[in-house]
Amino acid sequence: MDETITWLRNRSQHQGRIQHHERIPGREATLTDLDIDYRIEMALARRDIDDLYYHQASAIEAVHTDQNVVLATPTASGKSLAYTIPAFERAIDHGGRTLYIAPQRALINDQEETLSALADDLGLGAQVGVEQYTGQLTQDEKRAVRDRQPHTVLVTPDTLHYALLPWASRLWEWFFRQLDTVVIDEVHEYRGIFGSHVSLVLRRLNRVCERFDTDPDVICCSATIGNPAEHAGTVTGRPTDSFTVVDEDTSATGPTNWLFWNPPRKSGSNNGQTSQPDETINTAPGDVQSDMATATDDSSAKAEPIAESAVSGDSDDDMETGGERRSTHAETVGLFCDLVMRGYQTLVFTRSRQGAERYADWCSDRLRARNEHDLADATTAYQAALKQDRREEIEEGLHDGSIRGVWSTNALELGVDVGGLDVVLLDGYPGTRMSTYQRAGRAGRGDEASLVTLVGGNDQLDQYLMANPDSFFDGDPEHAVVNPANDQLMPEHVCSAASEAWLKPDDDRHFGESFPEVVSELDDEGKLDRRDTHAGIRWFYDGDDSPQHEMSLRTIDDREVRLVDRLQNTTIARLPFADALRDAHPEAIYHHQGTTYEVADLDLDRGQALLESTQTNHYTRALRDKQITVERDLEEFRLDCYSAVTVRFAEVTLREQIESYLRFDGTEDEGTKVLLDDPLPETTLQTRALYFTIPPAVEQRICAQSREEDGFAGAIHAVEHAMISLFPLELLCDRRDIGGLSTLLHTHTGQSTIFIYDGYPGGVGLSRGGYERVEDLLRETRQLLVDCPCKSGCPACIQSPHCGNANEPLSKDLALSLLDDLLDDTDHDAGSRTSNTNTRTGACESVEAIENTEDGPATNESTSPGDGIDDPNLPENEASTQCAKDAGDDEYDTIETDRARSTIVERIAVETGVALETIDSALETLEGYDVSPNQAKPSLIERYAKDGPTIYDISGIGHVRGHHLLCAGYDTPEAVAGASLEDLTTIPYLGERIAPEIRDAAREYIKRHENTTSGPESRS
Repeated sequence: MDETITWLRNRSQHQGRIQHHERIPGREATLTDLDIDYRIEMALARRDIDDLYYHQASAIEAVHTDQNVVLATPTASGKSLAYTIPAFERAIDHGGRTLYIAPQRALINDQEETLSALADDLGLGAQVGVEQYTGQLTQDEKRAVRDRQPHTVLVTPDTLHYALLPWASRLWEWFFRQLDTVVIDEVHEYRGIFGSHVSLVLRRLNRVCERFDTDPDVICCSATIGNPAEHAGTVTGRPTDSFTVVDEDTSATGPTNWLFWNPPRKSGSNNGQTSQPDETINTAPGDVQSDMATATDDSSAKAEPIAESAVSGDSDDDMETGGERRSTHAETVGLFCDLVMRGYQTLVFTRSRQGAERYADWCSDRLRARNEHDLADATTAYQAALKQDRREEIEEGLHDGSIRGVWSTNALELGVDVGGLDVVLLDGYPGTRMSTYQRAGRAGRGDEASLVTLVGGNDQLDQYLMANPDSFFDGDPEHAVVNPANDQLMPEHVCSAASEAWLKPDDDRHFGESFPEVVSELDDEGKLDRRDTHAGIRWFYDGDDSPQHEMSLRTIDDREVRLVDRLQNTTIARLPFADALRDAHPEAIYHHQGTTYEVADLDLDRGQALLESTQTNHYTRALRDKQITVERDLEEFRLDCYSAVTVRFAEVTLREQIESYLRFDGTEDEGTKVLLDDPLPETTLQTRALYFTIPPAVEQRICAQSREEDGFAGAIHAVEHAMISLFPLELLCDRRDIGGLSTLLHTHTGQSTIFIYDGYPGGVGLSRGGYERVEDLLRETRQLLVDCPCKSGCPACIQSPHCGNANEPLSKDLALSLLDDLLDDTDHDAGSRTSNTNTRTGACESVEAIENTEDGPATNESTSPGDGIDDPNLPENEASTQCAKDAGDDEYDTIETDRARSTIVERIAVETGVALETIDSALETLEGYDVSPNQAKPSLIERYAKDGPTIYDISGIGHVRGHHLLCAGYDTPEAVAGASLEDLTTIPYLGERIAPEIRDAAREYIKRHENTTSGPESRS
C-alpha cells in the first residue's frame, strides 16, 4: 500500500492533495477461553474458532450474571458472537427465547444465514430454531414461523411494532412467556425521529414482558459512541447503570493507511491560489500483491500510529486548508478509477441515492474511455431504494470479488457481510467520527494492509478536519441523542400500548412525567376509555382501527410516491412523500441504476410521479422557502460573556414550500435558479429550537463598520451557517439534521434573531444539546472563521451548500466582529439558567427572514448532496384566504358537491374548448391551495379561452400564481411588467423574492414577443 500512496502523491494530477497521512498499525488479537456449552464450542471449532476475543468473553460473562450489556466496538470486531453464544446456551438449556432487533432487513437476512448455519452445526442433540419474521414474508410463511416456534426470532422495529406487540396475547404468548434475551443490534442507528419512535416501541415491549412476568436481559451492539450506556438506557427504557459497557476492541486487524485528501482550490478563489487541471488518462496499473505485502510486513512492527501532515516537496500554500475547492465528487471519481485499475476492490460512500447512481455512471464512462470495459461493467451503485434481489446480487458480488467497485449510500454502513475490501473512499466527511469509522471498517482483509481516504468537501466541517486532523484521530466520540418524551409521538404510542394491554397510572414508569397529561387528553378525545375497577383506574383503547397502523416509525409522513417510467409503465422506485417533493418535483432529474430520467409530472393525489428517460447531462436540486414561528418559550439564560444576550429554548413551527429549483450544467456550475410553474404544497414541522437575539448596541456597531447596506444581515447569516456546521463535532448527527434561520427582525423578539432548530417533529435533543453549550459553540465558531485563510468567506467557513439565498448576503469580517463583541465583552454580570415560568403561549406571527439553511431529513438514509432549504419569503397563510373572499359573493365560501364541481368543469370546457381532463387537473391543483372550483372558474377561463398573450405565458406563472394575479387585477403581461414591486409582493405566492423575478420574466416575455412580431415574417 505504501507504493500506491507514493504513486498517488507523485502523479502530477494529484500534487498537493494529500493533506495528512496517518498510519494505524495492525495488532494481534487478545484471546481468552471461556466455559461455554460443549456443543456450541464444537460448532465454533468447525469454523476454526478455538478461543474468543477478550471483549467477546467479557460481554458473555456479563450476560451469564444477568447483566444488561452494551458492546461498543468497531465494524468487523466479532460482536455477533457476544449475543449468539448466550442466546444459544439459553435455548439449549431451558428453551429460552431471544428477540433480535435490527434496523434493516438486509442485516436480518445476513444474520439469519449466519445464525442458522451455526445452529445446524450444533448436532441432533441441540435443536435451536432461528427464523426471521419481517414484512418480506407472505402470510403463509409468517404462519409457518409461528407454528415452528423458533428460539430466536429476528425482526425489524417495524415488525415488532406492527406484528408482535399487537398480537402478543394471542399469537405470540408462547414466545413472550419464555423470552429471556433481547438483542438490539446497531443501537447507535436509533436516533432522530426513528430512534425516538423505537425507544417508545421498546417501552411498550417492556410492558408486555411485565404482563407475562418475564424480565429479559438486554444486549446492545453499537459503534463507538461517547455515551453508550446512557444511549442504550434511553433507547431501551432500562436504567443507565444497569448496563455493563464493553468498548475495547481486542480483535486482530491489519495496518490501515488513512489519507486526508484535499481537492485543489478553484481558479479565482479569493485567496489567490489557482486550481490544478483535471486528471487525464492514467498509466498502466502496477503490481498490487507485492505492494500490499510490503506494507503488511513493514507496518506490523509499529506500536503507535505514525502521522504525516506534510508531503515532501509541497509548498505551504499547497497544504493550506480552507478556501473554495474543486468538487469532492470529481476528485473521488478520479481516485476510484485509479484504484480499481490498480486491482483494488474499492467501495465509495457518498451522501445521496442520486449521487451514488450518478457518480457510478461517471466512473463506468471514464473506465470505458480508458478501454477498461470489464471494470466498467463491474462498477455499480448500492442504495436503499433498490429492490431486494438487486441489493443481494451486489452484496454477493462484493463478497466473491466479481464486483470491483461500488458507490454506496450509508446503506452499506451497517453490518451486512460483504467481505473485506481493499479500499474505502469517503466522498466528503460522513458527518460524525462514528459514521466515518463504521464506513472505514469495511476496508481490510485479515492482516493485510488497507487504505481509507477521506476526500474533503467544501463545507466548514470538512475543511476544519483537513486543518485539524488530530481533532479527528484524538477527539472524543460523539454523543448519540434520542427523545422518547417527544410530545408529538407519545400519544400514538400510548394508544398502541393501551390496545396491547390496559394502561395503569403507574405506567408513567415507562412513558415519563407527561404520561398523565397525555392519557387525560386521549380520554377527552374519545380514544381511551377510563374505567374504575376494583384494582384501580384502568384505561382501554376505544378505537375501531389498529393504532399501530396509523403511524410509521421511519418517516414524518408515511405517504409514499411511486416513480413510474412513463414509456415502460413500470414502477422503478418508491419515495417517502417529503423525499418525493424534493427529488421528484416537475422537471427534476432523477438517476436510477444507470438511467437518467426527467420528471414529467408529479401527481400527489394519485401518489405517483411520471418519469421519462433522457440523455441530458444536467442535474437539479430543489429549493425551499421557509418561515419560523415561536409557539412557546420553555427555558432561557443569559450568556456569561455578554449578559445582555438571552438564549432561549422553545417550541417552534416551521413552514416550508418548494417553489423553485437549481439547475446545474456540470460539476463546477454554481447553478441557475428555475421557478416552478406552481409551488408544491406547503409542509409544516413542529419542533424545538434554540434562539438568541443580538443587542441593539452590537447591531449598531456592526452597521457602522459595514460598507454595505446589508452588512449586518450578512454577519448574522454567516454566524448561523458556521454554528450549524459545527454541531456534528459534539453530537451524533448530520448537519442536515439541524436547520437554521436568521432575521433582522422577528416579531416574537422585536430584534435581530438567530434560530437553530431540530429537523424532526417534536425535536430529538439536538438543539437542546446546542442550547446547553451555546457559549462553547460560539467560541468554536469564531475559531473556525479565524483559521480559514480566505478573505471574504468560502464554503470552508461561512458558505453553506444548503442555502436558499445563494449564500447572499454573507460577511466573514463582520461575522468575526460580531462574535468578538459577544465573546469578549466581560463588563456584564453573568446570568444563570432558569426555567421560564412566564411562558408565552399562542403563536407569534411569522415574519420574513434573511435566510434559511439546512434541511432536516425524514429518512434514515441521506439524500442529495446539498439537498438544501432556503429563503423565507412565503406569504402569510391568511393572504390566500383573503384573495378567495374578495373574488365574489358568499357562495364561494360554501363546500361544493361533486355534482356542482362537475358542472363547473363542463361549463369551463364548453367556454374554452379544452378537454375535461385538463380542466379537472387544473382544478385539483388549485383546490390544493384552498381555491374552490367556483373561485377558480374565472381564472381558468382567462387562461384557456383568451386569444393572444396572457399572464400564463410568463415563465414562472402557473395555475396558482396566475389565479391570484388575476384576483388582484393583473390580467396581461403588460400589467405585470408595469406593476410596482410594493404591490406585487402583497400577492399570495409571490413575496419579496419571487415578485421581482416574475416582473422581470414579464418584461422579458414582452421584449421577446415584440421582437418576434416586428420581424420580417410579420410584415404585411
